Amino acid sequence: MNTLHNLFADLPSKCPDEMVAALLTAGTLRIERIVSHGQASPPGFWYDQDEHEWVVVLKGAARLRMVGEELIEMTAGDYLNIPARVKHRVEWTMPDEPTIWLAVFYDEPAAD
Repeated sequence: MNTLHNLFADLPSKCPDEMVAALLTAGTLRIERIVSHGQASPPGFWYDQDEHEWVVVLKGAARLRMVGEELIEMTAGDYLNIPARVKHRVEWTMPDEPTIWLAVFYDEPAAD
């Protein structure tokens, strides 16, 4: 039986760590809701993932950086595809309200 859920439900008012919830896992596909409250990647830390990641900001704002690239400013509605093995980091998320992300992880490259 299908159960209805809401991406904006059960949001913490503040949290010391990002809140990550797996919404769907099917084969090599994984969809997560991530809630940030001012969190950023630790100094010197870069994500270097085996899977591709498509990410959209649903609410709030964030700044991302890819190795060797300019800072990427993201606001609600902005989305980005990050190919596997491309080093990236979260430089900033809004400290006073939640930044809500939807992240889709997959193995096959996206079609252009």
